[in-house]
Amino acid sequence: MLDWVAPAENIERVVYGVILVGALLAAESGFHESYLDTIVSAAIATAVYWLAHSYAHVLGQRLEMHEHLTPRALGRGLAHEAALLRGAAIPQLVLLIAWATGAAQESAVSAAVWTSVAWLNALELLAGFRARATPAERLLETAVGAVMALGIIALKIVLH
Repeated sequence: MLDWVAPAENIERVVYGVILVGALLAAESGFHESYLDTIVSAAIATAVYWLAHSYAHVLGQRLEMHEHLTPRALGRGLAHEAALLRGAAIPQLVLLIAWATGAAQESAVSAAVWTSVAWLNALELLAGFRARATPAERLLETAVGAVMALGIIALKIVLH
């Protein structure tokens, strides 16, 4: 499971997916939309960002290498950026579980936002562990993760 959410390569896209959906849900109120609206909007935003990153990756390579667009190149780009979908799936899974268990939608959105925050901090801790960081380095890593997480929380506070 850890390799799925923290793969050895392209982990930055997992992180981006967590941030993307966390920020999107922080902007959602949870009051007016239905569960389905919230889940579908998160899925659409995730798909748009995945396609945008894939397109930018493929186009950048084509411009750099003077290549034509091929289905194979497009497939490679989509696969390369697929880790974004993994990160985005984490808070969305929380929403689905909350919906299935009958939790209030507002609570589910908050739980998904806090899950994003927790995952960012967990990934920072994992990075420190993998790098065999000193305690001072781990403190810096945790502080950086906390700043990003606080950005998501601030978005929720400011918009609500």
